[in-house]
Amino acid sequence: MISKKNLKLIKNLKKPIVLVPMAGDIIHHGHIRILKKSKKLGSVIVGLMTDLGLKSYKGSPLMSYKYRKEIISHLISVDLVIPLNGLEYVELCKIIRPNFFVHGSDWRSGPQKNVRDQLIKNQNNLKLNVKEFLYTRGISSSNLKKSKIK
Repeated sequence: MISKKNLKLIKNLKKPIVLVPMAGDIIHHGHIRILKKSKKLGSVIVGLMTDLGLKSYKGSPLMSYKYRKEIISHLISVDLVIPLNGLEYVELCKIIRPNFFVHGSDWRSGPQKNVRDQLIKNQNNLKLNVKEFLYTRGISSSNLKKSKIK
Protein backbone atom coordinates (compact mmCIF):
# COMPACT_ATOMS: atom_id res chain seq x y z
CA MET A 1 0.00 0.00 0.00
CA ILE A 2 2.77 2.44 0.88
CA SER A 3 6.45 2.17 0.00
CA LYS A 4 9.28 2.00 2.51
CA LYS A 5 10.68 5.16 0.92
CA ASN A 6 7.45 7.06 1.59
CA LEU A 7 7.24 5.71 5.15
CA LYS A 8 10.75 7.02 5.78
CA LEU A 9 9.84 10.43 4.30
CA ILE A 10 6.72 10.57 6.49
CA LYS A 11 8.73 9.68 9.59
CA ASN A 12 11.02 12.65 8.91
CA LEU A 13 8.21 15.19 8.51
CA LYS A 14 7.65 17.74 11.24
CA LYS A 15 4.69 16.88 13.48
CA PRO A 16 1.73 17.21 13.47
CA ILE A 17 0.96 15.31 10.28
CA VAL A 18 -2.09 16.21 8.18
CA LEU A 19 -3.47 13.76 5.62
CA VAL A 20 -5.53 15.21 2.77
CA PRO A 21 -6.94 12.75 0.22
CA MET A 22 -7.35 14.19 -3.23
CA ALA A 23 -8.18 13.23 -6.81
CA GLY A 24 -6.35 16.27 -8.15
CA ASP A 25 -7.56 15.78 -11.69
CA ILE A 26 -8.55 19.41 -12.14
CA ILE A 27 -7.00 21.68 -9.51
CA HIS A 28 -9.17 24.66 -8.59
CA HIS A 29 -9.37 27.32 -5.89
CA GLY A 30 -11.37 25.03 -3.58
CA HIS A 31 -8.44 22.60 -3.46
CA ILE A 32 -5.98 25.40 -2.81
CA ARG A 33 -8.11 26.71 0.06
CA ILE A 34 -8.30 23.29 1.74
CA LEU A 35 -4.55 22.81 1.36
CA LYS A 36 -3.83 26.26 2.84
CA LYS A 37 -6.08 25.52 5.84
CA SER A 38 -4.47 22.10 6.22
CA LYS A 39 -0.97 23.61 6.21
CA LYS A 40 -1.92 25.70 9.24
CA LEU A 41 -2.46 22.40 11.11
CA GLY A 42 0.93 20.85 10.26
CA SER A 43 2.92 19.04 7.58
CA VAL A 44 0.61 18.15 4.70
CA ILE A 45 0.61 14.76 3.03
CA VAL A 46 -1.65 14.52 0.01
CA GLY A 47 -2.97 11.02 -0.53
CA LEU A 48 -3.34 11.34 -4.29
CA MET A 49 -5.69 8.90 -5.97
CA THR A 50 -3.99 6.61 -8.43
CA ASP A 51 -5.60 6.21 -11.83
CA LEU A 52 -7.26 2.96 -10.72
CA GLY A 53 -8.24 4.44 -7.37
CA LEU A 54 -9.88 7.39 -9.07
CA LYS A 55 -11.61 5.17 -11.60
CA SER A 56 -13.14 3.13 -8.75
CA TYR A 57 -15.42 5.96 -7.64
CA LYS A 58 -15.15 9.01 -9.93
CA GLY A 59 -14.37 7.68 -13.38
CA SER A 60 -11.26 7.90 -15.53
CA PRO A 61 -8.91 10.80 -14.85
CA LEU A 62 -8.12 13.43 -17.45
CA MET A 63 -4.44 13.36 -16.42
CA SER A 64 -2.41 10.38 -15.32
CA TYR A 65 -1.26 9.98 -11.72
CA LYS A 66 2.28 10.88 -12.79
CA TYR A 67 1.27 14.33 -14.04
CA ARG A 68 -1.20 15.02 -11.23
CA LYS A 69 1.54 14.18 -8.73
CA GLU A 70 3.98 16.49 -10.49
CA ILE A 71 1.55 19.40 -10.22
CA ILE A 72 0.44 18.81 -6.63
CA SER A 73 3.93 18.17 -5.29
CA HIS A 74 4.92 21.68 -6.41
CA LEU A 75 2.19 23.43 -4.44
CA ILE A 76 3.64 25.38 -1.53
CA SER A 77 1.21 23.92 1.04
CA VAL A 78 2.12 20.31 0.21
CA ASP A 79 5.02 18.53 1.92
CA LEU A 80 4.61 15.07 0.41
CA VAL A 81 2.42 13.27 -2.12
CA ILE A 82 1.76 9.55 -1.73
CA PRO A 83 -0.39 7.22 -3.84
CA LEU A 84 -3.88 6.33 -2.66
CA ASN A 85 -5.47 3.32 -4.34
CA GLY A 86 -9.11 4.15 -3.73
CA LEU A 87 -11.17 5.01 -0.68
CA GLU A 88 -8.78 3.26 1.72
CA TYR A 89 -8.71 6.10 4.24
CA VAL A 90 -8.96 4.04 7.43
CA GLU A 91 -6.31 1.57 6.26
CA LEU A 92 -3.92 4.37 5.29
CA CYS A 93 -4.44 6.15 8.61
CA LYS A 94 -3.57 2.93 10.46
CA ILE A 95 -0.26 2.83 8.61
CA ILE A 96 0.91 6.44 8.59
CA ARG A 97 -0.82 7.61 11.81
CA PRO A 98 -1.58 11.23 10.90
CA ASN A 99 -2.72 13.62 13.59
CA PHE A 100 -5.35 15.15 11.31
CA PHE A 101 -7.42 13.91 8.40
CA VAL A 102 -8.82 16.77 6.32
CA HIS A 103 -11.57 16.59 3.73
CA GLY A 104 -14.09 18.92 2.16
CA SER A 105 -17.66 18.58 3.36
CA ASP A 106 -18.70 17.13 -0.01
CA TRP A 107 -17.98 13.62 1.28
CA ARG A 108 -21.02 13.71 3.57
CA SER A 109 -22.99 12.12 0.75
CA GLY A 110 -22.17 10.11 -2.35
CA PRO A 111 -19.55 7.40 -2.81
CA GLN A 112 -17.35 8.60 0.08
CA LYS A 113 -20.10 8.68 2.73
CA ASN A 114 -19.47 5.14 4.03
CA VAL A 115 -15.73 5.61 4.36
CA ARG A 116 -16.34 9.00 6.05
CA ASP A 117 -18.59 7.32 8.59
CA GLN A 118 -15.98 4.58 9.21
CA LEU A 119 -13.22 7.12 9.71
CA ILE A 120 -15.24 9.26 12.11
CA LYS A 121 -16.30 6.14 14.04
CA ASN A 122 -12.64 5.04 14.37
CA GLN A 123 -10.99 8.42 14.94
CA ASN A 124 -10.52 7.86 18.68
CA ASN A 125 -8.89 4.46 18.15
CA LEU A 126 -6.66 6.00 15.48
CA LYS A 127 -5.82 9.01 17.69
CA LEU A 128 -6.97 11.10 14.77
CA ASN A 129 -8.78 14.41 14.49
CA VAL A 130 -11.08 14.46 11.43
CA LYS A 131 -11.56 17.99 10.09
CA GLU A 132 -14.17 18.89 7.51
CA PHE A 133 -13.89 22.20 5.75
CA LEU A 134 -16.93 23.57 3.99
CA TYR A 135 -17.02 22.70 0.33
CA THR A 136 -16.35 25.68 -1.93
CA ARG A 137 -19.65 26.62 -3.54
CA GLY A 138 -19.89 26.84 -7.28
CA ILE A 139 -16.83 24.76 -8.11
CA SER A 140 -16.45 21.02 -8.59
CA SER A 141 -13.84 19.05 -10.51
CA SER A 142 -16.46 16.45 -11.38
CA ASN A 143 -18.77 19.09 -12.81
CA LEU A 144 -15.91 20.73 -14.69
CA LYS A 145 -15.04 17.38 -16.23
CA LYS A 146 -18.63 16.88 -17.35
CA SER A 147 -18.86 20.29 -18.96
CA LYS A 148 -16.47 21.82 -21.42
CA ILE A 149 -13.70 23.69 -19.69
CA LYS A 150 -13.80 27.35 -20.72
